[in-house]
Parts: sequence; structure tokens; C-alpha cells
Amino acid sequence: MIKVQALTKQYARTVAVQQISFEVQKGQIVGFLGPNGAGKTTTMRMLTCFLPPTDGTASVAGFDILEQPLEVKRRIGYLPETPPLYLEMETEEYLTFVGKLKGLSGAELAKRVDYVCERCAIGDVRSKLLGKLSRGYRQRVGLAQAILHNPDVLILEEPTAGLDPKQINETRDLIRGLAGDHTIVLSTHILPEVEQTCERVIIINRGKLVATDSVQNLQQRARGGESVLVEIAGRNGILDPAAVKRMLEQVPGVAAVALRERRDSHTTFEVQSSKDHFVRGDLARAVVAAGWNLNELRPAAVSLEEIFLQLTGSEATPERQASAQGAQR
Repeated sequence: MIKVQALTKQYARTVAVQQISFEVQKGQIVGFLGPNGAGKTTTMRMLTCFLPPTDGTASVAGFDILEQPLEVKRRIGYLPETPPLYLEMETEEYLTFVGKLKGLSGAELAKRVDYVCERCAIGDVRSKLLGKLSRGYRQRVGLAQAILHNPDVLILEEPTAGLDPKQINETRDLIRGLAGDHTIVLSTHILPEVEQTCERVIIINRGKLVATDSVQNLQQRARGGESVLVEIAGRNGILDPAAVKRMLEQVPGVAAVALRERRDSHTTFEVQSSKDHFVRGDLARAVVAAGWNLNELRPAAVSLEEIFLQLTGSEATPERQASAQGAQR
């Protein structure tokens, strides 16, 4: 659905985006990440035909961004961080106006307005002024205008910015529900949102592509080998953590063992295997053979935040940077 080939954008002596290439398949939700100044916004502007590339090319729904920009724009729905609303308009009035701008008319326009109002759960505010709506409702109206013309591709920038936890969950559910009907590119600084919403992740840093893969595969690559959490209890409630740690370290393929949690009834260790070793079976057998109770054995997930820091070399995630800047203000 989206194909980017050696896309480059240069401003005088500054190269904002350098030779990036990636593909997004139809119906996928893809997270587009990078530190501030990495080139995310520049890339988005090129894909939406707002900026021409210096070199390379890209296509959206089979249409070239240089040769067929109008066709590309017809197939993209865009929601910027601040929804493009006219606050003096009523919700339905605004959606009708936007629909006409996008080439809809008559019965088709009325049908699409009804559809997006239902899909985005804004039917109860159809006759209210946009200026009097809450932030959550404005965000929904912004999403409604983005899907009004039934585009092939949705580009969403910070769709949950400023929302409360309930509104965030509702917006995430809505975005996940749109997948399949639309290919979605989600640009955000909130990394847990990408983990919970996106199937794949594209990460750029200093204008260069540093990763494009599923979250699960990125976690596996970041770990290097297998990493598991092992919860162990003594049969009589008595357990020597130091002795357990020494035993676990002797299991073939184990590279490191760390104590993660100690309670009266059990102790949890994180076990890191050597590269390409999978040690869960050997760990389970060793624990049982030693006469201890194996309460739990599960993979230890690497957070997307840790992966982001590894790949970009950032001292803080964009989310933390934004929080720190807000605190300074």
C-alpha cells in the first residue's frame, strides 16, 4: 500500500531524510518513531505530497508522489496532532463541509457523514458547536474527517495527545477497529501506545532508517538470546536465593541470572541465555530436580522504550523529553 524507495530530503547543507526505504502492507497499523529532529515530520510531508523529495520516490496505493500527487492526496486521510476544526461550526455542518471539499455530494455525502458519526461515536454531538466539545470529542471529530472519504491510507499524528485514560483507551480501540479497512501510519511520542496498537514499527534516527520490523521481532533482536522470568518456591517455604542463583547459572546455555523479586513464599529470577540458546526446558528440569516448586516460567519482554534507546542512542525517549519540557515551562 505504501512503498518508499531511497527517499531523501536535503535543505541546503542539512540532510533531513537520507535514503530511507520501507514498505507498509494493506490493512496494517505501523508505528513511525524517532527522536525529535529525526526526520519523521519531513517524511510524512513527502508522503502526503506537501514536500517534494530531493531524491528517491514513494508510492501510495500504487500512485507516485511525484507524478500523481492529486491521486495520492485523494487516497490519504490525515489527522494532525491538533485536529483541523472550525470551532464556530457544528459537528455535522463541519463534516458536511469537509466532505464537499473531498469531492462528496448528495446522498453519498449524507451516508458517509452518518457512517463516520457512528463509527467514531460522535452521534450525540452532531448538532453541537465544535468549540464547546471536550478534547476527546474534538479528537474523534478530527478522526471522523480523516476517514470521511474512505481513504486507503490514514496518517495519524499523536492521536491520543491530551486525552484522559478513558479517552485514550477508546481512541486506541477505534484505531484498531479501523485496521483492515485502512492502512494506518501512527506517528507518536508515546511508546506504550505503539506497543498496544501497532503490528509493525519503523524507527528513524538522524534521517536514517534504523529498524523496520514487528514489535515482537524487535524485542527478540534486542534481547540477543532468550530472556525468561522464573518464579521458584521451596517445598517447605524455605529457599536460599543465593543457592538457587548458583544452580541456575550452571544450566547449559545460561549467560546471566539476576534476582528480580523476593517474597516470603517465592523468589523470582530473570535468566538471560546465550545467543541462539533457548533454555526454558533445561531450566524447568533443573528446578524440579533440585526439589523446588516451579511456580512460573515465562518470557521476559523487552519494552519498546528500551529498544528505542538501543537503536537511537537517545538519553531519553521522546515521551520523557516532552514531559521534561512541559515541566520546565
